[in-house]
Amino acid sequence: MAIGVFDSGVGGLTIHRTLVERLPHADFIYLGDQANIPYGGRSGEEIVELTRAGCERLFDAGCSLVVLACNTASGVALRRLQQTWLPDYRKALGRPVNVLGIIVPTIEAATGLPWEHEAERRGEKVEKLDVLAVFCTPATARSRVYEIEIDKRRQDVAVFSEPCPNIVPLIESGAGAAELAKEVEGHVKAISTRIGRPPDRAILGCTHYEIIADLFRAALPPGTPLIHQPGATADALIRYLERHPEYEAGTGGLRRFLTTGRPGAQHELVEAFWGGPLSFEQA
Repeated sequence: MAIGVFDSGVGGLTIHRTLVERLPHADFIYLGDQANIPYGGRSGEEIVELTRAGCERLFDAGCSLVVLACNTASGVALRRLQQTWLPDYRKALGRPVNVLGIIVPTIEAATGLPWEHEAERRGEKVEKLDVLAVFCTPATARSRVYEIEIDKRRQDVAVFSEPCPNIVPLIESGAGAAELAKEVEGHVKAISTRIGRPPDRAILGCTHYEIIADLFRAALPPGTPLIHQPGATADALIRYLERHPEYEAGTGGLRRFLTTGRPGAQHELVEAFWGGPLSFEQA
């Protein structure tokens, strides 16, 4: 058995790299749905169906767990798949399988509270708001998952999502740093104008954005804290595996990289982030 990591493209490698570092002996299979990228502008039904197909590919390859290393898939498809698809699929497969997302651990990191916590609403006036920016795809912004779930837990945090439709295609195409920096700066300026000032903190709400986290740091005011999804996701997965020994992670240190798109070597931006050559097999 192995752990699957699924994303629309190469952004999920940011999650994958941290999982590999934290669980070096586990077996991992990565799948990037590059034939259908980007997900951010697709309809909800399309995202659900593409995510389901990706999970099936990973379960067929021998995974017991799949981590959706994609905010769009986690925000739009995860609950539907868990409620309407997985129960019957488990029965047909005849073994334990599950799909996990990255939004829950991110919200726990952003609020400092467990997912189960819900704030008591007493109508008290909040003296000082912590303004949190979420840079994300248009589909994640439309879902309002960060606004809704953080508001349930913290009334002193105001969440503003900034949809960034062009960043994922630019990263996937291997755009240069100057072009990416201009795009990031435009979105930081736009959300700061909408808020009326720069945010106090920021979530890079698309795993692709971790690849260019340095550009977000440069565009935001110095010292603005970034909430990083890879570490939060790794912590959550380790806790989950400890609670659920029925999901086997493997012990052979397997590393496979699959794509629905063009197999072979990845472009320089991705390899520089990964720290070495990286080649994908055809899914």
